Amino acid sequence: MLALLATYSWQEVRHHAWRSMTAVLAVMLGVALAFSVHLINASALDEFASAARSAGGQPDLELRASQGVMDEALYPRVATDRDVASASPVLELQTFAIARDGSRAGVRVLGVDALVVGSVAPQLVPVPAGDADRLAVLAPATAFLNAAAQAVLPADRVSLQAGLALRPVRVAGTSAAAGGPLLVMDIAAAQDLFGRDGQLSRIDVRLQPGVSHAAWLRRMNLPPQVQAAEPGDAGQRVSQLSRAYRVNLTVLALVALFTGAFLVFSVLALSVARRAQQFALLGVLGLTARERLRLVLAESAVLGVLGSALGIALGTGLAQAALSLLGGDLGGGYFPGVQPQLEWKWWAAAVYGALGVLAALVGGWLPARSAARLPLAQTLKGLGTALPRGRRHRLGWMALLLALALAFLPPIAGIPLAAYLSVALLLVGGIAVLPAAVGALYDRLAPRVANRLLPLLAVERARRVRESAAVAVSGVVAALSLAVALTVMVASFRHSVADWLAVLLPADLYLRTSTSAAAGDTAFLEPRLVQDLAQVPGVARVATQRVRTLLLDPARPPVGLLARPIGDPRRTLPRVGEIVAVPAGAIPVYVSEAMVDLYGARRGARLPVLEKALGAAPLVVAGVWRDYVRQSGAVLLDQRDYLRLTGDTRVNDAQLWLAPGASAQDVQARVRELVTRDTGRPDLVDFASAAEVRNVSLRIFDRSFAVTYWLQAVAIAIGLFGVAASFSAQVLARRKEFGLLAHLGLTRRQILTVVAGEGAAWTVIGALAGLGLGLAVAMVLVHVVNPQSFHWTMDLLVPWGRLLALCLAVIAAGTFTAWAAGRAAAGRDAVLAVKEDW
Repeated sequence: MLALLATYSWQEVRHHAWRSMTAVLAVMLGVALAFSVHLINASALDEFASAARSAGGQPDLELRASQGVMDEALYPRVATDRDVASASPVLELQTFAIARDGSRAGVRVLGVDALVVGSVAPQLVPVPAGDADRLAVLAPATAFLNAAAQAVLPADRVSLQAGLALRPVRVAGTSAAAGGPLLVMDIAAAQDLFGRDGQLSRIDVRLQPGVSHAAWLRRMNLPPQVQAAEPGDAGQRVSQLSRAYRVNLTVLALVALFTGAFLVFSVLALSVARRAQQFALLGVLGLTARERLRLVLAESAVLGVLGSALGIALGTGLAQAALSLLGGDLGGGYFPGVQPQLEWKWWAAAVYGALGVLAALVGGWLPARSAARLPLAQTLKGLGTALPRGRRHRLGWMALLLALALAFLPPIAGIPLAAYLSVALLLVGGIAVLPAAVGALYDRLAPRVANRLLPLLAVERARRVRESAAVAVSGVVAALSLAVALTVMVASFRHSVADWLAVLLPADLYLRTSTSAAAGDTAFLEPRLVQDLAQVPGVARVATQRVRTLLLDPARPPVGLLARPIGDPRRTLPRVGEIVAVPAGAIPVYVSEAMVDLYGARRGARLPVLEKALGAAPLVVAGVWRDYVRQSGAVLLDQRDYLRLTGDTRVNDAQLWLAPGASAQDVQARVRELVTRDTGRPDLVDFASAAEVRNVSLRIFDRSFAVTYWLQAVAIAIGLFGVAASFSAQVLARRKEFGLLAHLGLTRRQILTVVAGEGAAWTVIGALAGLGLGLAVAMVLVHVVNPQSFHWTMDLLVPWGRLLALCLAVIAAGTFTAWAAGRAAAGRDAVLAVKEDW
């Protein structure tokens, strides 16, 4: 009996296959996007962790300097300690090399002690080539390349950038280290090549068996600027840095799955309503309420299984394509130089497939309960209904109130889980109160069209079957509200970034050595070049900036340190709030918003974690500024204070202001000639005008958010397919009504006008609800999700013109789909349409 019922239900699904496929497509899209994001990030993280283990080995502890380098005098004390089994000194540098095609390629250089590194990191042991001297591992200006470096660099001799000079290095063999391009050198040779005499980046320590890490660290009493980290902390830092980006991409991908649940609800609710008499007949024949509920849930499960299976296949293909084209970065720039291979795991596919099935079951739950609770006798007489009733409106209002409360909660483990739940409740609650909204709107509109027949018919039907209207447009409301929210969020973000760039780019021309802060210690402007820039005809003033990274906490990503002339911070900084005066004798520092969230920085208070890293005190926070580049935090201090604290005279960026009447093109040409004269290669520096930097930055921004526009278009298209499916189901069930209207004298065109009017009436309320809910969701995204995820704020900007155009397009499309769906039913012969009642 159950097999017969399942076959009957499947035949019903096949009968409505094109309508059901809209829900399948939505589930498929959500599963595919979420699964592809997981595959890409899991593959990139696995590759990065593998490369980190290969380049760092498996020591018990890594001793790292907060400022990036430490005095090598610490090494003998560590290496000769009684509890240390082995200690390996490492000098780690990021720089550029001239690739085979003549371009600059970012590479990592590791200076190691070849005699001891094998005990900690065997993959870093240099392997001389067959024709090379065995002592080449200790030779000056000699390097050993890993596989990635061999693929892009010349085979015999490599030129490495140090400052604005190219230093030739002989290639004498290979290294087994994995990951991006890497050159292994003798540590003394690396120190000599890059002018780092007496400096180390880290010391890898392997302790004697049974020695407690904490007890050994307490006994060693390391200098304040030296921090101990576990071997896995590097991967943890990158994972933490990219976590917010990954989570938000996953949530964005699940938007389509969320829409799919509403479409499953819409399709099954209307399908159950149309087959209410069939379900009632089955109930009279002995099918229990529980079996009817299982029957509808089986239909939703079939939709979910189909969508999930297709989504897993599509997601795998998308992930493979993204890894080939983007190298695992996903546009976020968190895994530079990493070329991961696809890591496909069955358990992950099962989890995301189960999410798709669960979304479909959630969408089919209410229609299934409606089928189970049908009043059998009344339904057989045509008096029953399987559509949800208005008693759930109160739950909708409660969901909206709860969503408002959740929006004010702090993040959990650094993730805005409460805000995400708030967004979900806003959508669910908003759609739950749609019938009340439909009634409120059209109860007031009905008297105004009482004397106009065709509008009266359209409005009255929208009023009388408000539950059907709400179900039909629920998919559109979900899709449109999310599209509105993303549009407002992206527009607000872009506007804020443009304003931020306007403050940070006051000069006319910019000269920099690298876009990577990690390479700032090896690729920098020579002092003589900076002095010569001030003498270029047409240049009125030159300012410089030093960019470094500080490891304030081994468990967190590095913080950016910027030193430049500040002047009046009220004009030169994109500040958040007011600037406060610091006590006499204190050094003012200006922190980004991320420093406030991550390190507890407060205006007027000292910053002990920074004082420890720089070995200076007191450092007092004078102000907070926006930074849309370094979500892990940034600290800005005046260049004179930085020089006094560190003695570091290196420069990474130069800003040039033009003299009145000077031509920007002429000055650019003179500066390029100067750079070529001093370096021999103009590509060792990047040179651009403020307008070029701004345009490139905004172009990168637009490219990064291009996927959101595509998601919006797909979500709205699927929502409109759901409207078309709903109208198709209803107009086919209304053949008798159309036949009666034809008998009463309405022409085919007038009947189609009524149907189109109904479509307009329904999609107008859907567009208004979608716009209102979208603005509410946008407020949560802009003021809660972004600050809690990325630790920066933005100004809300509502692009009304774009939003109104979007709503009008949805109304027009909904009206057209209703008209198109009504053509078949309205075109039937009127006599045949009402013959069934004779």
